[in-house]
Amino acid sequence: MTPLITPGRLESELAGAEPPTVLDVRWNLLGPAGAEEYAEGHLPGALFVDVETELAAPPGGERGGRHPLPDPEVLQRALRAAGMDAHRPVVVYDSGDGSVAARAWWLLRWAGHARAFVLDGGFAAWVAAGLPVTTEVPDPAPGDFVVHPGNMPVTDADGARRLARTGVLLDARAGERYRGETEPVDPRAGHIPGAYNAPAAGHVADGAWRSPAELAERFTELGVTGEGEVGAYCGSGINACSVILALEYAGLRGPENPAVLYPGSWSEWSSSPERPVATGAESG
Repeated sequence: MTPLITPGRLESELAGAEPPTVLDVRWNLLGPAGAEEYAEGHLPGALFVDVETELAAPPGGERGGRHPLPDPEVLQRALRAAGMDAHRPVVVYDSGDGSVAARAWWLLRWAGHARAFVLDGGFAAWVAAGLPVTTEVPDPAPGDFVVHPGNMPVTDADGARRLARTGVLLDARAGERYRGETEPVDPRAGHIPGAYNAPAAGHVADGAWRSPAELAERFTELGVTGEGEVGAYCGSGINACSVILALEYAGLRGPENPAVLYPGSWSEWSSSPERPVATGAESG
């Protein structure tokens, strides 16, 4: 079962007898605010869920990074407020390259919801297809979904260090941040020694996700095979989720053996001066 859904397919599903729950998770580190974008126009029936306060816990610095995993009760309250039920599929979308939507997709899977999907191309693809946009905010009946955390694998800094030596650890940040040429947010520049660069922006082309074959080729070149452990990190545990989704879409991993997420990511790793930092284009 693919983790992506096209705008046309979603339009058909929304017109069906049991339409999916739709979550708008638009967010950008440097703005504009997702809530403002939502107010200006969103998919019919979509509810806004905030990345900073509902899809993440407060920043934890050396212990947790900028976007730690959310408290299960906070996440459950947000999902129920959006009308989410255990039996209905959920579709999430963002306004960028799908990385933020992938974070929501990953969290839903982590929480125990198996029927979560990302809108391929996000809000821009929906608009480009000539599909309707509204400013009406729905008022759904409260959902009954129960969050059962722990259904997707995670690791900490020590685990990420080990994985970089014994498996394949992928860094989803832009190349210039991975190489240590610039660091606009976190305490130090560079990457975890042994990690390979797999920028989240490279998972898409012309606004849509690349084909499974293209993604498989990209990851194979980075040393990923159908065997062995694979993990992902980014700046704060958001964009790395797109690596996990892309690996599944490419057929290199599946629901039974997903890649591991390092939620603290570079924001946590770089906060401790005791942790080593590598720079340059080569892994290690």
